[in-house]
Amino acid sequence: MPMITMNGAISMFTHTDIKPFFYVCSDNDFPRQQPELFATAMRLSEHVALWEDQFEAIETPPSGRSLSLKKAPRASFLATLFGREKSLVRKTSFLSKRSKDIGFSKDLAAGCFDARTVMYLALQVAYHLGFNKVFLVGFDLNQAAGRFYETAQINRSPCGLDQHYHTRILPSLKLMANSVIDSRFQVYNLSSTSRVPTHIIPKVSVDDAKRILAT
Repeated sequence: MPMITMNGAISMFTHTDIKPFFYVCSDNDFPRQQPELFATAMRLSEHVALWEDQFEAIETPPSGRSLSLKKAPRASFLATLFGREKSLVRKTSFLSKRSKDIGFSKDLAAGCFDARTVMYLALQVAYHLGFNKVFLVGFDLNQAAGRFYETAQINRSPCGLDQHYHTRILPSLKLMANSVIDSRFQVYNLSSTSRVPTHIIPKVSVDDAKRILAT
C-alpha cells in the first residue's frame, strides 16, 4: 500500500525495503534539528512535499520528485459569502479571525492549510493525489508522550499540540469530517489511544483496516 510519512516518522522506514510514496515536512526547523533523519527522507522517498522556501534552504536535495507547498490565501469577503472557491473548503465565520485559517484544500495548486499538525497537511496531499481511503498511523496527539524518534542524545523540537489542539487542530478535523469526508474520501484512525474523538475520525483495528482494504 502507498505510504505517506512525515517528519521524524521516516525513521520507521530506515531498516526496511519500503520506500515512502510521499514524505511531507511542514517544520522549517526539522532539517536543522534532525539532519540525519531529514537526509534519510530525501534519499528514500519517491516524492517529497515541502514548503516552497524549504527547497531553497535545504542542503540535501531529494532524489525523487518534488511538490512545492504553499499556504492557502486568506479568503476575501465575497469568496466566503458566495463560496466561490471550489478547491478550498473553508470554515465560514465573519466574527472570528482565526476561522480564516481553518480549511481543507482539495487541490494543492490553490494552497493548503497546516492546522499546526503535519498529519493534516498529509491528508490534503492524499486527497490531492486521488486516494479514497486513508489510514492514520500514530495520530495520538499526546504531547506528554513525546516523539518516539527523539532521545536524550538528540535535539528535541518544540511541540505545540496542547497549545493548538482546541483552536486549530480539532476545528480543522471537524471541518474535514463535516465537509470533505464522504463516500469518495474516507479517513480511519489506527491509534486506539488517539485524542481525536471517534465521531470525527472513526478508530479501527489493524484487522478492520485489512477488511476495509480487501473490499
